[in-house]
Amino acid sequence: MKKPELLVTPHDLSEILPLIEAGADAFILGEERFALRLAGNFSREELSEALNLIHAHQKKAYVAINAVFVNELIQPLTDYLISLKGLPVDGLRFSDPGAYMVAKEVVPEFSLQWSSETMGTNFFTANYWFSRGIDRVVLAPEIEKEAVLQTKAEAKGEIEVLVHGAVSMFHSRRELIGNYMKFQGDAVSSLQTIGDGYTIFDPERDLYYPIFEDSQGTHILNGSDICMIDDLGDLIDGGMDSLRIDGILKSREYRLNTAAAYRMAIDLAINDREKYGQVGRALYKKMEGIQPPNRKLDRGFFYKPSIYKHQ
Repeated sequence: MKKPELLVTPHDLSEILPLIEAGADAFILGEERFALRLAGNFSREELSEALNLIHAHQKKAYVAINAVFVNELIQPLTDYLISLKGLPVDGLRFSDPGAYMVAKEVVPEFSLQWSSETMGTNFFTANYWFSRGIDRVVLAPEIEKEAVLQTKAEAKGEIEVLVHGAVSMFHSRRELIGNYMKFQGDAVSSLQTIGDGYTIFDPERDLYYPIFEDSQGTHILNGSDICMIDDLGDLIDGGMDSLRIDGILKSREYRLNTAAAYRMAIDLAINDREKYGQVGRALYKKMEGIQPPNRKLDRGFFYKPSIYKHQ
C-alpha cells in the first residue's frame, strides 16, 4: 500500500527540525510577497537555509508562488525565481497561469504544482494541467470525498488534499481592515497583528471567522478546522499522494503536536488498520483538546454537499 506524504507548513526556521522529528515528510515555504496564506514568512536567506536543512534530512521542500500576480509583480517574481536556481527546491506551487509561464521560462528544471485552492474540483481540470507538465494538483477543500477519490482515480499525476486546518473563504488584495482603521483615525503599525485579533461572529452557527491581513491583502478563514485524523483510510486506499496540514494562525506547539498525531495516524492506517480503527477516535479527541478557543473541528466538505455537488 502506498504511503502518502505528510505535508506541513512551518512558521519559521526553528520549526523545521522539530517538525521533521515529529514525522513530517515535506514542507511548504515561501515569501509573503509571492505566496498566499503562509504559516510563516521566509526571507531569501532563511529560505536557503531551510531548504538545505530539509534536504540534509532527506525530506522535501516546496516553494509557494501562489499569489495573485499583478503586472508590477512579474519582474520581482522573475528575480525571485532566478535567486532559487541551484537551491534544492522540490517543487513550485503556483495558482496564477502567469506565474506558471514565468516559472516555465525562468526555471524550467523545477517541478510545478498547481495550487489554486478553489478551482481544482474535477479530474478534467487536473489532467489539463498534467498535460502541460505539472506534477501535482492540489484539490479544492470544498468537494466531497467521493469526488476526491474519483479525481485521484482518473488523474494522470499526483493529487494533494487538505486533511487538517483552516480553509480560506475570502481574499481581496485590498487591505480592508487596515484601510477602515485608518479611516477611523487609528494608527496601524502591523496589519498582521491587527488581523490576528479580528473575527466575524456568526451567532446562528456559533462560529468565529478569523480575519487577517498581510502584503497580499485581506483574508477571511472558515469558522472551524477540518480534521480527518481518524478517517484517513479511504484516502490512503485511494492512493492519495499528499495529505496536508495547514498551520496558519496556529501556535508552534499546535503545529508540532498535530504533525506527530497525523504521523501516527498515517503509519497505523498503513501498517495496522485494525489498531488505527481502535485509536483513531482517541486521536480526534486529542486534536479537540489542543484546539484554540472558538475553533471547532469538523469534516469540512468531505461528507457535506457543497456548491460543487450537482443536484
